[in-house]
Amino acid sequence: MDLRTTRTIRSAIEIRAPLDTVWQILTDFSAYPEWNPHIRQVRGTPRLGGRITIHSQPPKGRPVVLRPRVTGWSPPTEFRWRGTFIARLLFTGEHGFKLEDLAGTRVRFHQDETFSGLLVPLYARLRLPRTREGFTAVNEALRERAESTALVQ
Repeated sequence: MDLRTTRTIRSAIEIRAPLDTVWQILTDFSAYPEWNPHIRQVRGTPRLGGRITIHSQPPKGRPVVLRPRVTGWSPPTEFRWRGTFIARLLFTGEHGFKLEDLAGTRVRFHQDETFSGLLVPLYARLRLPRTREGFTAVNEALRERAESTALVQ
C-alpha cells in the first residue's frame, strides 16, 4: 500500500465560450443538479473565510456532504475551498476551480484538489479513482453547457 499522506489531482479542459459565460455557469449553484455529475449541490454564498455546504457524489461512489471554508474567491477567475475531516492531521482536501482567458471566446478551465493527512492512503485506495472520474465528468459537462449556452447568446 502507498503510504504517502499527500496527493494532488489536476485536470484541465479548453472551452469555446467567453470567460463570463463559463464563470456564470460555474457559480450558478442552483443549476448544478441540471448539469454537474459530481458536485450535485452547493448551498451558501461564497465569501472569503465563509463556509458553504457541498453535496458531492463521484461516479459510482457514495454521496458525501462537506462544510468547507472558502479559501479563494476572485470573480471571474478563481474559486477555492478547504474541508477537513475531524482534524487537519487526519484528512484535509483543498479544491479549486480556475478560469484562464485564452482569447476572448475561449477559456481553459483548471480543476485541482490536494488531499493531505494520515487517512490519505486509505482514501487513495477507496475513492481517488472515482474522484478522478468525477473531475473528468465535470470538465466535460461544463464544456458542453458553456459551449451550448455561448451558441445561443
